Parts: sequence; C-alpha cells; structure tokens
Amino acid sequence: MRMPRGGRLFLGTCLGSFFILVLYFQSITKPAVEPYVKGGISPGKSRRSPLQTLYNGDQPSDLSAVQRSLRGRRELLEEECLSHTRKRRVLSPEDLRHLIVDDKHSLIYCYVPKVACTNWKRVLMVLTSDGRYSDPLAIPANEAHVAGNLRTLSEFSVSEINQRLRSYLKFIFVREPFERLVSAYRNKFTRSYNTAFHKRYGTKIVRRHRPDPQPEALEKGSDVTFQEFVHYLVDPRTQREEPFNEHWERVHSLCHPCLIHYDVVGKYETLEPDAQAVLRLAGAEGAVRFPTSGKSTRTDEDMAARYFKNISPFYQKKLFNLYRMDFLLFNYSTPQYLRTR
Repeated sequence: MRMPRGGRLFLGTCLGSFFILVLYFQSITKPAVEPYVKGGISPGKSRRSPLQTLYNGDQPSDLSAVQRSLRGRRELLEEECLSHTRKRRVLSPEDLRHLIVDDKHSLIYCYVPKVACTNWKRVLMVLTSDGRYSDPLAIPANEAHVAGNLRTLSEFSVSEINQRLRSYLKFIFVREPFERLVSAYRNKFTRSYNTAFHKRYGTKIVRRHRPDPQPEALEKGSDVTFQEFVHYLVDPRTQREEPFNEHWERVHSLCHPCLIHYDVVGKYETLEPDAQAVLRLAGAEGAVRFPTSGKSTRTDEDMAARYFKNISPFYQKKLFNLYRMDFLLFNYSTPQYLRTR
C-alpha cells in the first residue's frame, strides 16, 4: 500500500532530524577543538587552539593551576556521567533555553541563576553588541535579563544547533548546591521587592505547608520560612504540578551536562580566574573584563549552615537526595553541617 505524500514528507523530515542529532551525539565523545585561524595562517599547519593546549596531549606539569583544575573538572564530569546515566535521550528546543549563543566569538554559555549569571549576561551583551556596550557594569541588571537581548540556542534550526554544539566553545558555571539554594531563597523570599515571587510561589507554599495560616499570609505570601521552602521542594506534588523555577532547579536539569559536552566547567568559588580563562580561550580577554563581585553578604557555607540548622534530619536527607546529582557531577562534598541520620 502506497504511503500518502504528506506522510512520506513527515517521515523524511523526522528521519533527517534524527540523523543530524545522532551525528552530534557521536561528536561529543571528543572535545570540539576547531583551530583558530588568524592572520592568514594555513589551517594545515600544526597550530594548536587554546582548547587543544588545555586538554590534549600536554603533561600536567606543563599546565597552570587553573588549566589543571579545568581539565580535572571536565574529566570528572565525564566519569560521573558515565557512572550515573544509563539512557541517552534526544534534546528538545525546550532543553536549550538556557544556552546563550555568541556567534561572533563562537561561544555557548549555559546560564545558571544564582551563579553570577547576571554578570555573564552583561559580558556577553558587551561581546555581541558591536560597540553599543563597553562596560558590563554600566548595563542595568534588569536589562541583562530581558528576553531578546541575547540569543539562545533554542532559537536556531536543528542543523544550526548541531553545528554550534560541535564547533563552539561551550561553558557553564556551577556552585555548591545548597549555598546556591539558600541564596535563591534569600533573594526571592526575604526581599520585600520580590512581590511577584511572593504571589506566584509564596502563597502556594503558605497554603500547603503552614498549619493555620493567617489571611494576610495567604494573600501576600511574603513571609515564607526556609523550612516551608524546603518542604515545598521535597513535596512530590510540586514537580508533578509544574517544573521547578530556574532559580532552584538543579543544574543538571537546566544545562544537561551529560548530554552536552561542556568544554569548561567554571565554579562560583573560583569565579574570577575561571572567568578570565574562558575569555582567554574565546580570544576576548582584551575586549571585556569580567566584573569583580562587591557583595559583602554573599551566601557561603557558614550562612547555609545557619539556615539548615532548623531543618530536621529527615528533610535534610530528602533535600540532599533531590540535589544529589549536582553534588556528584560537579565534585561537591556533602556539607559537614548536614544531619541525615
């Protein structure tokens, strides 16, 4: 029986997309090290790209401390992915919303909220602005988050997505999971100006996780405690009803590091040297400087420990299990303040 013409076209399109994606997944077993060709140098000459210098063939003694650290993180990430992921799946455009693209410098950055993503977006706005911006800190924080100021990988066609994933420098910055979580709570639930979050999430948390809430709390949701926030996160109903908000979603769910082969894994704890290394690898070190942090109340281990002090061992264990993959993939130790027994 002959298949209708529309069915044949649909089947051909699906098979073509699948073939392209298979080619990409085959390519991620090795780092993308397209050579930089500058000043008319022939691609045939044995000129090594920064990524080749960083990852291929050099003895550890020849590398700087930052280079050794970046190499070690990526190798560990690959090992943990092999150990803890059994099935591969095809990425959808929805999976790529957090991957920002800079075609001018061949960069892909997966932004993670509460891991200096505002400053990274500012830097990328400078790099992609063709001179409109020169100082990242001159860009208001709210403008850095306006949709449309930067392109995401989800906006491209399948073939364009795969071409960029194969050949661009892909990087991500991560943070100790519970310090990031406490930072998100402090920012979204203890600041009076975040009324949208209070209405959107706070009222739901109070209604579901506070015995005998007052009418004002039910209406405004502006006084959510950290304990209530934790109960909300580990409640199975929460993720059944909708995905986590990006500010407390796990990094492995936002950036898919076991499906996308990141060249550089930077850390919030070593933000400045890691950011400088990324800009150097991109050939953009002279074009922009990553802003230094001026925060005096940054969420650190001591502050996280204070917030976890009133969380019962039962809920601490449930929360750790929820964020366990981020601890494993990015080599963060179990916090000493946890009481999970």
